[in-house]
Parts: sequence; structure tokens; C-alpha cells
Amino acid sequence: MEWFQNHLAEVAMSLAMAWGAGIRLYLVVFVVGLLGRFGYVPLPDAMQIITNPVVLGAAGFMTFIEFFADKIPWIDSAWDAVHTFLRIPAGAAMAAGMLGDTGEGVAMAAAIIGGTLAAGTHFGKAGTRAAVNTSPEPFSNVAVSLAEDTAVAGGLALAIANPWIFLGLLLVFVIALVLLLRYLIKGLLAIFRKVGSWISPVPDAAK
Repeated sequence: MEWFQNHLAEVAMSLAMAWGAGIRLYLVVFVVGLLGRFGYVPLPDAMQIITNPVVLGAAGFMTFIEFFADKIPWIDSAWDAVHTFLRIPAGAAMAAGMLGDTGEGVAMAAAIIGGTLAAGTHFGKAGTRAAVNTSPEPFSNVAVSLAEDTAVAGGLALAIANPWIFLGLLLVFVIALVLLLRYLIKGLLAIFRKVGSWISPVPDAAK
């Protein structure tokens, strides 16, 4: 418990980055990198790479691209499918990096928890967006996407300003994610069916 108290800020930031990476990976890298570069958030040596101007430029550019791609129905789901291979390992790496200075064992545990958390938020986001995409109008898609942008930025800010409140809300989020798992799986299956129809379209019986 004493260790946790002494490293509360690092733990909260570690989990916030992993959680946010599952939703907006590039935004997390860009915002935390900027905060670290200008000294607002102390970053361990393992995380200094994200303060590099080249990394910030790339992350900023991809944040811009993702902002618009995530608001186009079904393009957002295709984007989510591709980023399955990026968000989860990145979330694990950032969670481990934030606690890397506290010991190899802690870093490994952070990687496991961070990767699991990033996977949960990623699949939760993907399933939710697939369900929203069944609506014929585009406005609900844009509204949900803007809510995700706000949630990630607000989550990072809260983790810095008040780690205890962030950790409490994160626990509520994880519980809700587990309770909604069945509905999220339905959304994910909708993605697979849609992608499958693009790859192998059903022949027109009238032809």
C-alpha cells in the first residue's frame, strides 16, 4: 500500500494512457508527449521518446486523420479493425513505460494490465461504433465520436489533476464494460459480417 501511495500519479497515468490508447492511440501519444516536452507531466526515461519532435509531428498528423476518419460510418469500423494490431500492444507498452523506473516486475505487471485494459476499451469502442453504424443517419456516429474525443482528453486531464477520482471512474468503466460484453460482441460480429460482405459479396440472384 505504501508503494501504491508513493507512485499513485504514475499508476494513474499508466492506466490512463492504456485506457485511452484503446480509443484514441494517437491523441494519447500526442497530448502526453506535448505535456512531457513542456514539463507539465514528468515522464520516465522509457517514455521520453514520445517527446521527440518527430514523434510528436507524426502523432499530431495521425490524430488529425483519425479525427475525421472516425466520424464516417463504417470507415470508422474499418479503422478500428486495422488498429486492433496497434492499440493493444501500444497500450501495454505505454503502461509499462510509465512504471519502468519502479522495477522490471512492476513494468511487466503494468504491461499485462495495460494491454488487457487497452484491449477492453478497443473492443468496447469497436462494438459500440458498429452498433451505432446500423442507424441510417450519420449524426449519432459523429456525436459518439466527439464524446470519445472528449472522454480521452478529459480522462488524461483527470488522471493528472486527481488520480484517485480517475481510478474510481476507471473501475466503474471496467465494471460497465463487463456487464455490456454481450451487446458489444454483437456489435463486433456486425463488423465481421460487413467486412465479409465487402470481401466476398453475395451474387445477385436476379442475374
